[in-house]
Amino acid sequence: MANLTINGKAFDLDVEPDTPLLWAIRENAGLTGTKYGCGIAQCGACTVHIDGVAMRSCTLPVSEAVGKRITTIEGLAAANGTLHKVQEAWVANDVPQCGYCQTGMIMAVAALLEEKAKPTDQDIDEAITNICRCGTFQQVREAIHAAANA
Repeated sequence: MANLTINGKAFDLDVEPDTPLLWAIRENAGLTGTKYGCGIAQCGACTVHIDGVAMRSCTLPVSEAVGKRITTIEGLAAANGTLHKVQEAWVANDVPQCGYCQTGMIMAVAALLEEKAKPTDQDIDEAITNICRCGTFQQVREAIHAAANA
């Protein structure tokens, strides 16, 4: 059993300690907003926050997340349903095309903005290494700057 705190709620999940956190979140906790992309922590579709730090969950063992605060895309918006400023910027700047990578991208950007309130283009290039197969990188950059100015 793994006791995880996901989006402020306690979950006792019957998983092996080496189970990737992504699968525990999706299959055992039933939170399917976090996506499987590559399985080797390269694309970023599986990005969640662990104690406020953006991390790729597809290769992170559950054992490393026990006792830490896990936030998924489902937990990013305020409890009253108000979207996070990054989510609002995503909508306003028409970022998603297919949308598959977007939850991980949004989580990575939210963590960046917590670290650097007004990131430069170089900061964005260095921190946001998520892959978008649709190529919406220019809209992503515009949305990041819009969220930073919100």
